[in-house]
Amino acid sequence: MIGIIGSGTMGSGIAQVAAQSGFDVILYDVESAMLARAISNLTSTFNKLVEKGKLKQEEAEATLARITTATSLNDLAGCDFIIEAAPEKLDLKQSLFSNLESLISDQAILATNTSTLSVTQIASGCKRPQNVVGMHFFNPAPLLPLVEVIAAAVTADAVVTATLDLAKHMGKTAVQVKDVPGFIVNRVARPFYLEALRLLEEGVADHATLDKLIRDGGGFRMGPFELMDLIGLDINYAASLSVYESYFYEPRYRPSLAQQRMVESGRLGRKTGRGWYDYNKNEQ
Repeated sequence: MIGIIGSGTMGSGIAQVAAQSGFDVILYDVESAMLARAISNLTSTFNKLVEKGKLKQEEAEATLARITTATSLNDLAGCDFIIEAAPEKLDLKQSLFSNLESLISDQAILATNTSTLSVTQIASGCKRPQNVVGMHFFNPAPLLPLVEVIAAAVTADAVVTATLDLAKHMGKTAVQVKDVPGFIVNRVARPFYLEALRLLEEGVADHATLDKLIRDGGGFRMGPFELMDLIGLDINYAASLSVYESYFYEPRYRPSLAQQRMVESGRLGRKTGRGWYDYNKNEQ
């Protein structure tokens, strides 16, 4: 049994991957409305897969039936493996793991899907930090094959091996990385976003032009502003801020004021209907 904490885009995506891999899943969220929305979105996703002939109707129904929902952490007590996909707040993740430890077995593994926070710090509040590991999926989780597996300072070797095996069983390409700020992908990705934002702030070009140049000239499937909208500007900005602070305010990782203002205004991308692009008007 796999527990997933957080029913947002990432959490529900991981739940889909796990259920399609044959695991029974408990999807947890503090808000029942969020869970209802997640199940509705998953149902729609499976229906589309059936329509496209990528999944049989009975397979879709069986996969969806493997996902149950919960609004109490107590319901996760029987899980052997729990993946946390809560917001990128250190104190929140530490509190969740500390509370879960008192409910689950001594052998159960706690994995965090953090993209930039220190796994060692997250584990520091646990009585069994050796059972804590990083398991970082990429958005959208059902489509992107990579999973970064991060060992904290005291993560047991057997826990790392079990996490790598689980990722592979889910059909993912699992890569073990060190517990450094941003790990590999998010550290490398910072210049991709930040340089584009600086070009925008300097008035070199507008966001749509920059995206087009990156797609057409660089061969990327999406430009940096399109990708920020997909991920969520709040999540992307939090990742930039985390890496900047973790590297002792290294200037090359300095976040963008323009992006901060977007987050403050509530223009977070696709999930709010408007970010760099207006999705309510189907602008592209």
